[in-house]
Amino acid sequence: MEKVGIGLLGYGTVGSGVGTLLRESAEEIRLATGKDVYLRRVLERDPGFRREGLDPALLTTDFDAIINDPEIQVVVELIGGIGAAFDFQKRALAAGKHVVTANKQLLSQQGAALFDAAEATHTHLRFEAAVAGAVPVIKVLRESLAAAQVKTIFGIVNGTTNYILSAMTETGARYEDVLKQAQALGFAEADPTEDVMGKDAAAKMAILASIGYHSRVTLSEVEHVGVTGITATDIAHGKQLGLVIKLLGVAKLIDGRMNVRVYPAFLPETHPLASVSGAYNAVFLESDSFDKIMLFGPGAGSIPTASAIIGDIISVVNTVPQGFVQNCTCYKNLGFYPDADVVSSFYLRVQVSDQPGVLAKLTTIFGEEEVSIRSVVQTGRGESAELVIVFHPVTEAKFKRALDRATALSEVQGEPGVIRVEGVDEG
Repeated sequence: MEKVGIGLLGYGTVGSGVGTLLRESAEEIRLATGKDVYLRRVLERDPGFRREGLDPALLTTDFDAIINDPEIQVVVELIGGIGAAFDFQKRALAAGKHVVTANKQLLSQQGAALFDAAEATHTHLRFEAAVAGAVPVIKVLRESLAAAQVKTIFGIVNGTTNYILSAMTETGARYEDVLKQAQALGFAEADPTEDVMGKDAAAKMAILASIGYHSRVTLSEVEHVGVTGITATDIAHGKQLGLVIKLLGVAKLIDGRMNVRVYPAFLPETHPLASVSGAYNAVFLESDSFDKIMLFGPGAGSIPTASAIIGDIISVVNTVPQGFVQNCTCYKNLGFYPDADVVSSFYLRVQVSDQPGVLAKLTTIFGEEEVSIRSVVQTGRGESAELVIVFHPVTEAKFKRALDRATALSEVQGEPGVIRVEGVDEG
């Protein structure tokens, strides 16, 4: 039986999961590929590195020992970052090795260069684990839906923020308190900046949009807003309105151009994504070809992510040379649809002086800017009142003009709370 050696870069949480699955699922992999796929070398910078279950004889600190080994056909990069990882992947591809990676930041910033390197040597670059862990959204978009024109991609693609928002919704706790709890439980890093500010989700959406629309999107082109400004008050108001808050990656194809962003958004509680709680991920796809599809599952963790890596290895081993998923499939150059022209619904919470005529002033301003109000709820007594307004879909430019005029009124107090509303059927 033909042997296929795997060179593994990094043996941390996910890397050790890959090693475990290669060892424990060896027979299943042989049945799936007809080949003996095994762990040949592990690159670790510390020459004294030890991990239970790993044969020390497999360890090396020299990357050349991997790319010069004729038995190694697939290099799996799991060290992260965009420095050494980029160099290692390019050198592996140049040496004729196939590459499997979970590195979403690298792919979202340097993907074009890596795919060019793969094309030059007729090798494969696979990256299922880079987005949504064990959820096979990359494979579905690249292969199963290759001929379908995907119009909308909604992604809950960051488990940390989904855990935080789910906990805030269930308990009514403040963001700061839930973040500390998430860190204590291991759902959030000691430095959660990339997660809570939306950068992690933005990198993943750049990858999904590139594949879904066959047009290159990089991280720098994805505007992202995180969850640090979400308050328990807004979540409570959302509940009363039948809405659930999520950090969404949103990619839309509008008039032949793309709009790709990450932002907190309310969803109707009946929307399939609204029930995705905890650290789970989900991707919701819409198209005229298939209507709606949702993919759901664990977005992180050693074995779930490692299973996606193994799936990519099996795919590489089974794919004939010049296979149709060898390149990045970014054969279009669609351009981007302006944010200001995107039609969205909005939720607005605003504190005002509790006196006659204030609501009338606000509704007049929004009416003059052609922004239609769907519902209004007023609470509070005494010197101030809180207004919660939900609007019908409108271009973002019109809404911003109206909001700027409204918040300039002397009766408006403090900063308003503004959250987009997605997935509402206007009937």
